[in-house]
Amino acid sequence: MKALAATLVSLSLTAPGMAQEGQPLKVTRNGSQPAAKGPAENFTGAVRVDSRFSAEEPARLSGGHVTFEPGARTAWHTHPLGQTLLVTSGVGRVQRWGGPVQEIRPGDVVWIPPGEKHWHGASPGNAMGHYAITEQLGGKSVDWLEKVSDEQYAR
Repeated sequence: MKALAATLVSLSLTAPGMAQEGQPLKVTRNGSQPAAKGPAENFTGAVRVDSRFSAEEPARLSGGHVTFEPGARTAWHTHPLGQTLLVTSGVGRVQRWGGPVQEIRPGDVVWIPPGEKHWHGASPGNAMGHYAITEQLGGKSVDWLEKVSDEQYAR
């Protein structure tokens, strides 16, 4: 999965016709960016967020690796231009508003359409990790909403 993320970054840097004069190639070394604890207002349980890349204008793509301990999850949220999740480890869950909870496993790719209210996280008995890739619209990539209740999570 790390190779897949590196390929995505490489593709965004080498897209034909997108070269900007005076902008050097940028290499961000593994481990050079600090990890952060997922803030309690947006997550339930223990969550670690490792920011991996954030494109500079005119690009708008960003991504990070998120690790959820068993039972940990995001709050309900939306993305103005959608989100792609690349599951790297463990067993997780994802749900769109009004839909069933779905199990996700390593190698699964989840596409969440623009504006779709959803949550994702680990299963009750297993940790889960995924790369989350989003685009910004007007400088914003996510709108956080209410927390997922224990009843919603248990479905």
